[in-house]
Amino acid sequence: MKQNEALDFIVIGAGIAGLSAAAELAEHAKVLVLEREQHPGYHATGRSAAYFAPAYGNETVRALSAACEGFFTTPPNTFTNVPLMRPRQVIFVGRHDQRDAISALAAEVEQLRLIDGAEVCSRVPILNQDYVACGLLGKSGGDLDVDALLQGYRRQLKARGGILLTATKVEAMEFEQGRWSVKTTKGSFSAPSVVNAAGAWADQVAALAGADPLNIQPKRRTAMLVDLSAEFEFADWPLVVDVDEQFYLKPNAGQLLLSPADETPSEPCDAQADEFDIAVAIDRISRATSLEVSHIKHRWAGLRSFAPDHTFVVGQDSRREGFFWLAGQGGYGVQSAPALAQLTSHLLTQSTLGGDFKDIAAYKQAVSPERFSKD
Repeated sequence: MKQNEALDFIVIGAGIAGLSAAAELAEHAKVLVLEREQHPGYHATGRSAAYFAPAYGNETVRALSAACEGFFTTPPNTFTNVPLMRPRQVIFVGRHDQRDAISALAAEVEQLRLIDGAEVCSRVPILNQDYVACGLLGKSGGDLDVDALLQGYRRQLKARGGILLTATKVEAMEFEQGRWSVKTTKGSFSAPSVVNAAGAWADQVAALAGADPLNIQPKRRTAMLVDLSAEFEFADWPLVVDVDEQFYLKPNAGQLLLSPADETPSEPCDAQADEFDIAVAIDRISRATSLEVSHIKHRWAGLRSFAPDHTFVVGQDSRREGFFWLAGQGGYGVQSAPALAQLTSHLLTQSTLGGDFKDIAAYKQAVSPERFSKD
């Protein structure tokens, strides 16, 4: 694109958060998306567990995620030609010493049904009956096709006249006369508003803009794929999550995905699986199940970025004109993307919120960066 082309918004970051927000903004304005990697969704988005779990997270996270269920089950016409979600139940499991945690979660999320250990183990036969005391069954959830979701927003952005530039690193930013000048490795671009959707690099982008950091902390999450004995028909097993999030497992394309649900603080980087975290995962899951992990087919790690209160950050920075935060998605970025994109467009363009998203503006204060203001 031409460097002097008139723009309304520059979105920094083409993970699912930035790309979905840009697609919604492009319906009302001229939008440019800048991505430092060769391909969108390279980091956290491309390494997601790919599951829609509206029971995850605090009240705000759950509400904004739940608003996305209709989008996933019945996406807009022309958005995709494949299903975005395949239904899969979830079970939160607890040992005898975790009964209080099970009770607390049951009281907080009324959609979850208490089941005993025998029923848990009948649904997931590799779980040890002497380990699992009880569980909470949730029927609202499913596997998400993350690539289909990302590509749907990419097509939508293009169809609405938006532009995506990959392999384009932001090097400097300056605000003058009501416009941001963003210097990149592919030239400089200008717009009155910048959306910081840089994921693990959100505070670094803020520093380039002269904005105060919000202490967005990237945390490494490890996962692996293993084979399971042919004696098990496991394709339809639920996602199994330890109630204290010490591990989770779920079927994944003919294999079993395992994770220690680690949250190891990290600098922004191209995260790699650590041998210690792999060992922790195998130990935890070996104690909870009859699974003997002798060979790992594939392993990886990704960075999930959290605000200090583990709640999304969506809103204008009051100290830096035209600087908008879309950060802190934590482990909920994919499942909440349609709602956060709609909310971003609403806040920046006053677009109308309708359908399943009509009530999400009620959470704009809960996600505003101003909650971290020291004034």
